[in-house]
Amino acid sequence: MRSVSALWRTIGMVVTVAFMSACRASEYEYVTWKVDFSSRPIYGKSPQCVGIPEDLRLCHGVGYAEMLLPNLLEHETMGEVKQQASSWVPLVHKRCHPSTQVFLCSLFAPVCLDRPIYPCRKLCEAVRDGCTPIMEAFGYPWPEMLICDKFPDHDVCITMAPNVTEAPETTGPPSVCPPCGNEMKTDTMLEHMCASEFAIKAKIKEVKRENADRKVILQKRKKLIKQGNLKKKDLKKLVLYLKNGADCPCQQLDNIANQYLIMGRKVDKQYLLTGIHKWDKSNTEFKKAMKTLKTHQCPEFTHTFK
Repeated sequence: MRSVSALWRTIGMVVTVAFMSACRASEYEYVTWKVDFSSRPIYGKSPQCVGIPEDLRLCHGVGYAEMLLPNLLEHETMGEVKQQASSWVPLVHKRCHPSTQVFLCSLFAPVCLDRPIYPCRKLCEAVRDGCTPIMEAFGYPWPEMLICDKFPDHDVCITMAPNVTEAPETTGPPSVCPPCGNEMKTDTMLEHMCASEFAIKAKIKEVKRENADRKVILQKRKKLIKQGNLKKKDLKKLVLYLKNGADCPCQQLDNIANQYLIMGRKVDKQYLLTGIHKWDKSNTEFKKAMKTLKTHQCPEFTHTFK
């Protein structure tokens, strides 16, 4: 690992990290204060500098080639890192904050330096505030392992670049409801299928507004694609809710003549709509996703979001 002794002697300065490539360097900065690292080791075992593998999709190509293992979330093997990090790829695709990937990769795949550098608390808070509404639409709370109070406020840490705002501007409802804006791409569909507990093929009978949500009533005839924890007796009377989706656009719910691939998960006593795609076997990406699903191994989301 390269020496950064000059960095640790710098006090009260903002230093752009020299190792970053031009494509993403502007997003990574270290804010440094005088800190004593000599009191005790941060890791239970000595960290290793390893290459970021191509199938670590959350962080491959993020702007640097090597990471520390164990990482800052105490994942000790690359297999564990890949499994847990894959749960977050759909959130990055939602672009809920410009620094979502920067924040997550600083923890899942910390850059290979002589000392581990955590994200700044303000960076965590900005990403949390921008992405929590998206996560809640899918029935996921902001997880305890990412509680922002645990990250440094006046310490060596990764902060946002000056041209990135601390919170995204909110001038009204989102341009597209989160479950409705997924691309018809094989990888994207599989990621959202994994993030959902069940998936079915069905037509929509009726869509109603219910307080801040939209209530989606399905026609009687349905086909299970992924059963998950959905019991067949519940399938007959299944009603889904688009959480906080009363005002955001959803093209799929405006045209209920089509058949759809409908994904969902149960939260408390409600079944939430987490994804919806037109059932289109003539689409190459859709057909590939349905075929791949039979053998696709999903990450364990229940271990990540707790």
